[in-house]
Amino acid sequence: MSEGEVFHEKQRLELCAIHALNNVLQERVFTKETADDICKRLAPQCVMNPHRSVLGTGNYDVNVIMAALQSRGLGAVWWDKRRSVQNLCLDKIQGFILNVPSRVSLGIVSLPLRRRHWLAVRDVNGQFYNLDSKLKGPVCIGGGAELRSFLTEQLSQDVAEMLLVVQKEVDEDGTWLKADDTRK
Repeated sequence: MSEGEVFHEKQRLELCAIHALNNVLQERVFTKETADDICKRLAPQCVMNPHRSVLGTGNYDVNVIMAALQSRGLGAVWWDKRRSVQNLCLDKIQGFILNVPSRVSLGIVSLPLRRRHWLAVRDVNGQFYNLDSKLKGPVCIGGGAELRSFLTEQLSQDVAEMLLVVQKEVDEDGTWLKADDTRK
């Protein structure tokens, strides 16, 4: 599959969580409206919803991502980055959603600020792709070894975090982790 055939949503407003979800699923499933509905379900009594931007422009938190994945029969496993990514059982993982620091820019001017940004990575026909919505298009990372290097580099940033997107049964039985790593 060529990079032109890989589904890739580009960044709009502060909707990177929605783009990461759709990119990891490889289809447009979630919208701002569905994410806002999830926020309302997560905090029905709140006037100022804690799971999104007060401006209503997105900036959804991890709870929205996890609930969205659960609505599709998927699980989200929070990766303990003290572990080596060598312990991941890649064939059991549908994709990855990372939360990384990102530069803030206004047009072509880059500001000295850093915010959090959600991005997706997944395998498409045997090749892993960086599906960051801030990129012009999908970027082929390569095979498993290249993916592990990419994830190690991303997770080396102090505030970077990673979710493993897996089938519900894989989440429940822990087979996303190689059997020789007993810490679950």
